[in-house]
Amino acid sequence: MELNHILDARSVAVVGASRNPTKRGYQAIKILLDEHYDGRIYPVNPKESRILGLKCYAKVSDIPEPVDLALITTPAKTIPAILADCGRKGVKGAVVIAGGFREVGEEGRRLEEDMVAEARRQHIRLIGPNTSGMMNLKSNLNLVGMHDVPRGEVALLSQSGNMALTLITEARLKSKLGFTYYVGVGNEADIRFHEYLAFLRRDPDTKAVLMYVEGMKDGRSFLAEARRTTQEKPVVLLKSGRSDTGRRSAGSHTGALAGGWEVARTAFGQAGVVLLTHSDELIPVVEALACQPPLEANRLAILADGGGHATIAADLLSDLGVEIPELSPRTQERLREILPFTASVRNPVDVAGGTDADPSLFADCARIILEDPGVSGLLMVGLFGGYGIRFAESLAVGEEEAAHRLGRLSRELGKPVIVHSLFAPLRPHALELLRHYRIPVYESLDIACRAVAELAHYGRYRRQEQRPLELELRPRDKAKPEGQRILEAARREGRGFLLEHEARQLLRLHGLPVPPERLAADPEEAVAAWRELGGGRVVLKVVSPQILHKSDAGGVKLGLADAEAVRRAWQEIADSARAFDPGAELRGVLVTPQVEAEGVEVIVGAKHDEQFGPVIMFGLGGIMVEVMRDVVFRLVPLDRPQAAEMVRAIRGYPLLAGARGRTPLDTAALERLLVVCSEVMEAYPEIAEMDLNPVLVQEEGVAVLDARVILGG
Repeated sequence: MELNHILDARSVAVVGASRNPTKRGYQAIKILLDEHYDGRIYPVNPKESRILGLKCYAKVSDIPEPVDLALITTPAKTIPAILADCGRKGVKGAVVIAGGFREVGEEGRRLEEDMVAEARRQHIRLIGPNTSGMMNLKSNLNLVGMHDVPRGEVALLSQSGNMALTLITEARLKSKLGFTYYVGVGNEADIRFHEYLAFLRRDPDTKAVLMYVEGMKDGRSFLAEARRTTQEKPVVLLKSGRSDTGRRSAGSHTGALAGGWEVARTAFGQAGVVLLTHSDELIPVVEALACQPPLEANRLAILADGGGHATIAADLLSDLGVEIPELSPRTQERLREILPFTASVRNPVDVAGGTDADPSLFADCARIILEDPGVSGLLMVGLFGGYGIRFAESLAVGEEEAAHRLGRLSRELGKPVIVHSLFAPLRPHALELLRHYRIPVYESLDIACRAVAELAHYGRYRRQEQRPLELELRPRDKAKPEGQRILEAARREGRGFLLEHEARQLLRLHGLPVPPERLAADPEEAVAAWRELGGGRVVLKVVSPQILHKSDAGGVKLGLADAEAVRRAWQEIADSARAFDPGAELRGVLVTPQVEAEGVEVIVGAKHDEQFGPVIMFGLGGIMVEVMRDVVFRLVPLDRPQAAEMVRAIRGYPLLAGARGRTPLDTAALERLLVVCSEVMEAYPEIAEMDLNPVLVQEEGVAVLDARVILGG
């Protein structure tokens, strides 16, 4: 509720107001006046008496009336003192335009922390810093300086002013889309993404939220709020920083911590967010979701006036997971009654010249198709809107009649209609009429299909039984005292990772199936350990605080089956380790049985993501994880149904399920292991990464063959 005084501010002080038209402090006042802002405007500049006809004040605390919001346009180093003065006046919020904070390095980070500390002392909430500003289009509160922004029903949150300008310009030129609010989120120093989203969820005029994100300070809180919001209205998001280069760029631009793409994709998907990877899809997709209902079932019809467009659309939609069902016999019969015998009426429907003399026939076909109970929506592709341009001007009348009927039909039946037209750039009146009826029109067939696919995906998400998305972590409920002692011992030694026998002990404490091991300080202890473990084939591995990657140091020996082989292997491992790192401390050599059972190797990993906290990874193991990258992620905590979804989500699942007549493996044991790994990550926040690779999945049970645990900073 405290954001109401900021995003719906009734009075604004412009700190750094100027008489110079090139300055932000002049432009802000001028656009507020030009656009007839509903509230009061107070210029603040100690050197001026009046600016643009408004009385000027030396400081905010001199203003006699209440002030909700301060727009601060002065340099970064002046901000803390200005906030202190705003606090004396009781200002509720401030928009900090200046850069030069966390995004520029250590000095800027300290300045940002000082600014936030002062704001909290004064009970002032901050937008920014390093922001392009904010707009409330409903009250004409424009603190961005962007002209001719269309009013509508989509809210925009962006960490890039240029991206906001791009999206607003595209909306104005290519759609009927308009905006309720825009916020340049900037560095998220105070107000976070999830707080803006909570405000927008409650706003009755906002029908959809559009976001450009580089990084989030509190990803888990955002996911919790996004899950609530997407039950009521769609959230469409473009996340940049997917590549290493992109992540570096994001850091230098806003100081945001851009996390791994796969983790972000999974996390946003679990919260029902529509996640896009192409910037030119943002406006079309949010327009479709804001203007049309989602598909009640994943069953779409295509109506075309040419086979090429129909076939391409069918291919694109099939690739995107949209079902193109054959129409019912009754529907096909009705279509044949009004279309030439050459028409295809199965789906896609190709009118085959049937509309050449009378384009209004499109509306007749659309009604017949949409009245089919097996159809949830319609995509029209081809020339509609251009018959009066391409063939004869008189045909434009029939197109306009069809546009009116299509608009009324969509409202009547409550099924979405999307139109692709190669004449869309010319904006013929028939297409403008469709937009008037809130039917989106696209010039790109690929983008039209993407918009339809997201209507289908969002509809499927809304239909699903929404199990609670558990995001709260409870470390004290899961931690074991002995496990905590293992981690503390590593910390005391200054180690950033657990030795393998320590990692195995930690996992065993939580009930994971780890084969037994013995730590041998010399060759004879290794032989004794071999006998104690049953005298079968064993594996020997070096144990050294300085050697994390054992194979690189020649520190692993396999298939040792007699005392002399074990004795010789211990010495060879010790010699190789000393040659690899003469300064390495050799704690001993780990002796563990070599698991001989058949099965499939998988990897179970975990990491603490910078934005979303702990996550679990699962996929095919061994070298396959590097070659195939067949892995999936889920957020911690993980329950058993989510673990089952993970196991079935990888492409290699048939290898576990018993492909080509093989015996199915114990996926139930694998699911239990995933849940326990989630509990371990939840129990010990000190763990930054954990790799169990390989894990052997057998006909009965699973075995963790190698374990690595990395500790955080």
